[in-house]
Amino acid sequence: MTTSKPKRVLLANPRGYCAGVDRAVITVEKALETYGAPVYVRKEIVHNKYVVETLRDRGAIFVDETDEVPEGALVVFSAHGVSPAVHEQAADRNLRTIDATCPLVTKVHNEARRFARDDYDILLIGHEGHEEVEGTAGEAPDHVQLVDTAEDADKVEVRDPSKVVWLSQTTLSVDETMVRVKQLRERFPEMQDPPSDDICYATSNRQVAVKTMAPDCDLVLVVGSKNSSNSVRLVEVALQYGAKASYLIDYAKEVDLSWLDGVGTIGVTSGASVPDILVMDLLAMLEKRGWEDVELVTTANERITFQLPRELKRDLKQVANS
Repeated sequence: MTTSKPKRVLLANPRGYCAGVDRAVITVEKALETYGAPVYVRKEIVHNKYVVETLRDRGAIFVDETDEVPEGALVVFSAHGVSPAVHEQAADRNLRTIDATCPLVTKVHNEARRFARDDYDILLIGHEGHEEVEGTAGEAPDHVQLVDTAEDADKVEVRDPSKVVWLSQTTLSVDETMVRVKQLRERFPEMQDPPSDDICYATSNRQVAVKTMAPDCDLVLVVGSKNSSNSVRLVEVALQYGAKASYLIDYAKEVDLSWLDGVGTIGVTSGASVPDILVMDLLAMLEKRGWEDVELVTTANERITFQLPRELKRDLKQVANS
């Protein structure tokens, strides 16, 4: 006779919103309150379907490029950052801009500019086509080469092996990035590291929490959108560190009930652009199906906050004083 496994949920902490996402979402909300709708946003403010749809309902208009924004209108740049060329295009159209780029992404942009000034070859580890990578590469297009795959790392050429530095997209898997760095260092032993860690603290922290609980999990459910790089990485990390199965979902209703067959322990986490209401919806759905026991797995306590963009802070201050 087979006995069913005891049902429990391991809930990752930290999970969900990071400081950069929180700042970006609040920026659009405050812009709508302060200036009124519509507020234009270049690309998705953060990579989360629910957040984008909620802001769209409140009057945000998401566009792919600045030439879709009416001349003289207000546009918010997303948390992923933009290249200098995009700033120039906005200026040419006389657009009012609020830059909601995550300060940790801005740090990587600054590093790219500095190493380009010193005439280094910059090997940017990241995913081709990702908005953050396009913004960083745009800071120094003549010096940056993208390294996405193992094949890229084998093929990339530099002018002077003693003047090479690697930088990375902030939302990558820490382990995967270091595999790529090791591969590059075998070819370029003098390659420099970034002055400080490029992979964002929140991405690292969420991966550590998943690594800790994955060996005990029959199933790990990651709440996040398919275009969210850090959310996709969490699924990969869960499987790599011992979870028997792992899936990425935007909403609780996307859970295929067959995934729950024979499952005892379910790990739950969410990407850095996911509001916690979506995790609470998932926990409520699981509770109805017998997973009432929820145990918090805490591996870090995050206390980082970022100030709002200076353009917005200035106008908020004027409104408060008027």
